[in-house]
Amino acid sequence: MKYDISKATAPAMPNLGKGTECIKLLLSQASKSMHDPFVPMFFPILGAHISGSEFQYPDNSWKEPTGMMANLVAHSGDNKGQLSTLANAICRDFRQHDEAEEKKLLEWQKQKQTEPDNKKKTARPDVFFRFPPSNTTNAAFIQNAMALEAQGGLTQYFNLPEVEMADRLCGGHKQVSVLLRNVYDRDRAGALRATADGVTGNPTIRACFTISSNPDSTRKFYKYELTNGTFGRMVFSYKPRGNREGRIPRLGKYSDEFYQKLDEYLARLAICKGRYIIRPLNKLIDKLAEDMATMADLADDDLLFEISHRSLVSGWKAGCVLWVLNNQVWTKSMGELVEWLVYHDMWSKMAVFADMLKDGDTSISEVVKTGPKNMLDNLQDTFNEQQLEALRVSVGKTQDGTKRQLRVWMSRGFVEYSCQTGLYSKTELYLKGKS
Repeated sequence: MKYDISKATAPAMPNLGKGTECIKLLLSQASKSMHDPFVPMFFPILGAHISGSEFQYPDNSWKEPTGMMANLVAHSGDNKGQLSTLANAICRDFRQHDEAEEKKLLEWQKQKQTEPDNKKKTARPDVFFRFPPSNTTNAAFIQNAMALEAQGGLTQYFNLPEVEMADRLCGGHKQVSVLLRNVYDRDRAGALRATADGVTGNPTIRACFTISSNPDSTRKFYKYELTNGTFGRMVFSYKPRGNREGRIPRLGKYSDEFYQKLDEYLARLAICKGRYIIRPLNKLIDKLAEDMATMADLADDDLLFEISHRSLVSGWKAGCVLWVLNNQVWTKSMGELVEWLVYHDMWSKMAVFADMLKDGDTSISEVVKTGPKNMLDNLQDTFNEQQLEALRVSVGKTQDGTKRQLRVWMSRGFVEYSCQTGLYSKTELYLKGKS
């Protein structure tokens, strides 16, 4: 495993090499301190530009790069607002389209007002929006999803500057979990709806989201979503409070040259159609799945293992987007970035929510909450069962699980047992993997 998510500091992003030029282009418009936190946020915005394509996941299912959701978590005044400027830049094509569609609606509304009440009203024009406003209601969201499905399955993208805005979009906080899960799983809206214009349809929900929030509001918002699957489906990107610097962050200039290069990448996303299997990416995800299981076994943490499943899917979707951006060619640097995205998501979740996952506490201190510990690292190279038992108790685990944990470690080849001494020893394979 390349990264340790139990540390208070975030995993360092790898150097962006060949195949990640679009990400470097976008980062050129952001202040340096926001580079690492912003990278995971780019993929839902970029992924919304791909329609009509499916990619085969390692389990042989076919998935679209829609349903990508990421939540940027940073303290107030810590430059989260730069993300909205970048989102508007990436979605410049969406904005231009939506402005034309809005004019059609306004003309229709004016025409309706001039028509006599005793005559049949002119039908609402067939319009659809790619980048709806953040205050969109749930009814408008579903209506737009129907229109986008009629256009061949396009994706709508939302940028929510505050996490509470999701309540309005989902029709209330109790519906947040259902809608976000439908979005992630590319599921249908769930039911037919009666309106003044008749009965609406039940469209497949294709949407991507980026959300910005501070740690307190984030923890309160997801308090009841930590164990129902919603939490795992959302990618989190956490930026801890940094040092006090007496320098105003510099923003991008968004020159014509920048937009020209960006449009070239967006064109690659727009023309991507068909079904694809990215074998190097799938091989990487299989390897990362093994790493996640190893990490969970070393920490004896079932919840960590469960959360990792969807972090892998989200990282894989980001890899699909990178592959399209790079003219459908895979590189080593792209693989390194995908691996970091998975670990950064896991680290962010543990950093913001570790204590809540453990005991339901909703308060937050200035100290970053650390993730699950590798208990084998906290033992001597040779140890006995009682020492592991004491360690488990010290980290809040039960004594009863000690024997099972030792059996798992032995089956994975992490430790071996000596009948003569009654001691367990770390294997050469495990020690080599840690070096």
